[in-house]
This record gives sequence, structure tokens and C-alpha cells, in this order.
Amino acid sequence: MIEKYVVPGQKLELNAVRRNRLNEDAKEERTYQSKVFDILSEDRMEILMPVEQTKLILLPVDAEYEMYFYTELGLYECIGRIIDRYKSNNVYILLVELETNLRKYQRREYYRYSCALDMDTRGLMEEEIEAAKQHKNYLIPGLPLKRSIIVDISGGGLRFVSSYKYEKDSVIYCKYHLLIKGTVKDYEIACKILDVKELESRPGEYEHRVQYMNLDNDEREEIIQFIFEEERRNRRNKRGF
Repeated sequence: MIEKYVVPGQKLELNAVRRNRLNEDAKEERTYQSKVFDILSEDRMEILMPVEQTKLILLPVDAEYEMYFYTELGLYECIGRIIDRYKSNNVYILLVELETNLRKYQRREYYRYSCALDMDTRGLMEEEIEAAKQHKNYLIPGLPLKRSIIVDISGGGLRFVSSYKYEKDSVIYCKYHLLIKGTVKDYEIACKILDVKELESRPGEYEHRVQYMNLDNDEREEIIQFIFEEERRNRRNKRGF
């Protein structure tokens, strides 16, 4: 069953399970990047030993990790325990036993990350909306855009604040950019307005909550990855390392 979702070569992340931290010096809350090497059975697999700056990271035997698999069907998670480590044909391997069943990790997709990001928007014409629903090139070029600020973002949508108001259930064009693995990438997305309200503390400014309409899976995963990278960076900054 696991081979339906996880295959050799897929990227995965390892996060230490908090209850199994060995000591403070180990800094076990870091995230390690790896790949699936082989699936041995329903509850055992081989993964590549993580490498950082050409140095092998010798994760301890018997330690447990949250494992996140980036599959073609989305993001999946389970708990895995390292039961052995060895070298095979010049490849350094970790043997992992799965402690829990593999499951779709929905929290990541819809977790909202607080931020302050510039965004441009405008309302979509009826013909643009119909094209967007069919995932076709839907934009009429050259129409003016309005500035707004994204205040939280997730893999399912975002919330933004502006000095103008869109109507609930209307469809708008949203354009913003994110720093993904050191590269700035632009996102142009059709979004549906789910809710809008005037801010009590700032009359004349409006908070909009929107849902993505035409976001493909690759872009969704990129946004999710951006959120986790930012969360990890913020945690490191708070801890001072």
C-alpha cells in the first residue's frame, strides 16, 4: 500500500520528535533533507543519510522522526524510527521502521502563516473568470492594479488588507511574489472572495479572505514549502541559532 504513494527517489524531510530529544546540544529540532532509497516492506524503508555542505549527518539509531514525503499525490506524513545505518555500494543508508501509518498531511496545506507581503489585485471580467475555471490563459493585459498587503497565507488561500472593498463571492486577480529556496517567484492567481469586513481599528480599510481558484499542485506545494521555511527560520531566530 505504501508504494502507491512513496517511491524511490522522492524527497522527504525529517523533523525530530520532541519527546525523543537526546540533549540540548544536539539541536534535534533542525529539519534534515533526504530521499527515499528503497521500499523494503509496508513498515520498513531505506533512506539516504542526510548531507549538509558535503558532510554526512549521522542521525542516531533508535531516534524517532516525523517524516514528510513530497509525493505526486500531495504531502504525506508518518513517524519513523531509525533502526540501523550502513554503507551499501558507496551509498550511506538509514534503515527506518515506520511507527505509524502514512497519512495525508492536511494541516500543512491549510495552516495560515502570518506575514506582511505586498500584493496587487483587480476584479476579473466575466470572460476571464470562465477561462480561469478551465485553467486557461485568462488575463486581459494592461488593466490597472490596486495595491494591498497580505497578512496571512496558506496553501489554500490568503487574507489581505486594502483601502478598497471587493464584494463577497466575487473573483479577483492576485499577484505577489515569494522567496522560494533563494529564488524570487511570481504568483498570478484567480481567487474567490469568501469574506470581507471593515477593520474596527482602522475605518476605511477592509480585510478580505480569499480562496485560490486555479492554483496547480506544484505551486501549492511551493507556497507550503515557503511557509515551513519561514516558520523554521523564525524558530531559529528566537532560539538564537
